[in-house]
Amino acid sequence: MKSGKNPVVVILAGGQARRMGGGDKGLINLGNKPILRHVLDRARLWTDRIVVSANEDPARFRELDWLADIPILADGVPDRPGPLAGILAGMDWVAEQAPDRTHILSLPCDTPFLPADLWPVLAQGAAGGVAMAQGADGQRHPTVALWPVALRQDLRQALMEEGLRKVGAFAARHGLVAVPFPARPGGIDPFFNINDPADQDRATTLIRSAGP
Repeated sequence: MKSGKNPVVVILAGGQARRMGGGDKGLINLGNKPILRHVLDRARLWTDRIVVSANEDPARFRELDWLADIPILADGVPDRPGPLAGILAGMDWVAEQAPDRTHILSLPCDTPFLPADLWPVLAQGAAGGVAMAQGADGQRHPTVALWPVALRQDLRQALMEEGLRKVGAFAARHGLVAVPFPARPGGIDPFFNINDPADQDRATTLIRSAGP
């Protein structure tokens, strides 16, 4: 990646915590604050431009004072097509509001242990395509990725004309590079995501013992 500008971070917060009783997963408390705030704190290490993708109803996030300075985006694609719609919404926002930025960094709202060097390591590995995080176990994390904003019209076509829904499938069309990250000290998976109450309990223990 040759741009001197930091990316716009797009936090994907449209998912529902069905295995945790419903509601917005990002607003479930973890330690002393919502999961989304943990991710937001990480994002502020890398950029001064952050947006939240809220799927269909941005109003529910706009009422939160700790998100008062963060643009909240609705999907521009109907029928809840998933994370790719949030990534497209972020690209469209950048094209209109921050045209000096060439990339977005997508992050899921339920990954509180993201590595502090995520952005610079992904940027180094981007090589002009899509740079996607890969954990120490070899697993790729499609929504933790650096995307050229120049892909937005291709992404719009893939979503609206082809019905494509898989993030990895779209990335594979555009120079996908898997960028490896080691486990954090103590064996913590930096891409550990919270899907159920057991995950929430484990993450709370990790935060209390080691810090996010």
